Amino acid sequence: MKLPQHIANRSAGQPRGLTAAAALEGVGYGTRPPVRSLYIHIPFCVHKCHYCDFYSFVDTRDQQAAFVDRLVSELKALAPHAAGEPLRTLFVGGGTPSLLRLDLWEGLLGTIGELFDLSKIREGDLVDANGRFEFTVECNPESATPELMSLLKSGGVNRVSIGAQSFDPRHLKTLERWHDPENVGRAIEAARTAGIGRQSIDLIFGIPGQTIEEWDADLRRALKLGTEHLSCYNLTYEPNTAMTRRLALGEFEPVTEELEAEMYRHTLGTLRDSGLCRYEVSNYARPLLASRHNVAYWLQEQWLAAGPSASGHIWGAHDATAGSHRWKNVPRLGDYLASGAGYSPVIDYEPPEPTRLVRETIMTGVRRSAGIRPRRLFAGLAPGVLESLTRTAERARERGWLEMNDAADQWKLTDEGFLFADRIASDLMGCIR
Repeated sequence: MKLPQHIANRSAGQPRGLTAAAALEGVGYGTRPPVRSLYIHIPFCVHKCHYCDFYSFVDTRDQQAAFVDRLVSELKALAPHAAGEPLRTLFVGGGTPSLLRLDLWEGLLGTIGELFDLSKIREGDLVDANGRFEFTVECNPESATPELMSLLKSGGVNRVSIGAQSFDPRHLKTLERWHDPENVGRAIEAARTAGIGRQSIDLIFGIPGQTIEEWDADLRRALKLGTEHLSCYNLTYEPNTAMTRRLALGEFEPVTEELEAEMYRHTLGTLRDSGLCRYEVSNYARPLLASRHNVAYWLQEQWLAAGPSASGHIWGAHDATAGSHRWKNVPRLGDYLASGAGYSPVIDYEPPEPTRLVRETIMTGVRRSAGIRPRRLFAGLAPGVLESLTRTAERARERGWLEMNDAADQWKLTDEGFLFADRIASDLMGCIR
């Protein structure tokens, strides 16, 4: 397959000047359907939390206007690839998007509305085969003001995600989160008052020193707020984060694997009893209220990406079967701002490769409660590979971790199997050569 000139010889390292145009205007351009999801990354934070490995830095507000100008230029370059169909999902993450100045938010929302078709999102709670049309913005409880919520609503936002992490001040201090727990409820109420009808809350369990009773109190406080969606993540010690360095220095003891597993089981039971169903390892929602944007990621759909460190994904041809393009924008604001106009430069690019797509679909599909469809997914693989995959799946089934339904063409994890999701996915992906 012939690649555009500026992405050839990738094995020798990323060539200078590489941009997202390689994927978007390269192989298959003009044969793909319009991209219907967009992710925007706003990197500013009030403080760099010790556990976070997302690209962000402490905001001094001196670069916000320059950032928005550069972001608008990138969005103008991306917009033609979504032309012809209304966006299904739009997600603004970070960082802390709610830190952006109100005047800059107003201009950015106006530009988004001009460049992209938001008609389905603006029409209300419309639902297609895979969920609701949505425009989500991540917010910090301290900066989710009534003024911001009203502005977001006027720009088409119909869903906010509030980063609570915990309601216990002691555990927030461990995570280096400095908001008042009471402001989580205030942020939820501000969103509802403004007419943003959908709210999600992020929580973290497995924090050093946390007990099962304290985790239960966090869950129940979130539920008391009437939220429709909860993301409950176990604390992960990512490389190159301050928290991982503190762990190595012996500043605290991580919770035991047994306690972490108990917390996970407690989460599942408590939320299930409250009407929130797990639809992915860490995500729970009331019926039809799953995060449609995240589902797009897990189903290997197409999405555009704007902002430093944002990652995009589009199909190589008319559908995903031929493989897909993936790229990641440069993760440094200085490089992003200095890159001029149009598409962002990227630090990584992967051209379409069908075998890689199968591995990726296994990795994301196993984590979903719906699981994977093996007949459809493995249709083009060699017989020997299929036999290896089936043997591996059978071993997981014998351990009580996997259900295999041939009639429904479905392999999906059991409740206990979700504790071993990464291991099971790794074992299955290891069969693909």
